[in-house]
Amino acid sequence: MAALRAAKQALRKEIKKRVAALGNEEKLRQSRIVTQKLLKHPKYEQCQRIAVFLSMNDEVHTEDIIEDMFRRGKDCFIPRYFSSGSHMDMLRLASVQDIQSLPLTSWNIRQPGDEEDREEALATGGLELILMPGLGFDKSGNRLGRGKGFYDTYLERCTRHAKGKPYTIGLAFKEQVCQKVPVDEKDILIDEVLYEDM
Repeated sequence: MAALRAAKQALRKEIKKRVAALGNEEKLRQSRIVTQKLLKHPKYEQCQRIAVFLSMNDEVHTEDIIEDMFRRGKDCFIPRYFSSGSHMDMLRLASVQDIQSLPLTSWNIRQPGDEEDREEALATGGLELILMPGLGFDKSGNRLGRGKGFYDTYLERCTRHAKGKPYTIGLAFKEQVCQKVPVDEKDILIDEVLYEDM
């Protein structure tokens, strides 16, 4: 267990360094390519209820994806993380403008406030597709998160919903794609990773 934790920590550090070396222009360029791939993806085209993350500076930018979802009339859900543990809910976003009204957390991520009453995806019709952030990915669908286990715990909950486990797509810069991500049995495989192929 300790060896696995150490391996994950070392890889996190390494990937953070690689991503930090990318300029904003390059992040934007790769984000556009990943966005284009997603918007043409058959799963994205046919799914109605989709969860997406509000990107931080070191993640593929998701603003254009969210705009496209509202243009196409899809139901858009975004994460609300609870800092005390690994619990996360996916709450419905009303519009693109809605994002600006969300409070900033201590991690500098916008998310619905704790007292806000919004539809939680699993309390209603479940989710068909989750667009996943991550620090690192490999081509077999292993994902390296930030170590809190939010998405693994949430996907575990999804499997108990009547709709079952949604399709999962990781969005990555090519610098985040590794030979092999070290994982244990709690880490849930994702279906696919989109990034700029060389």
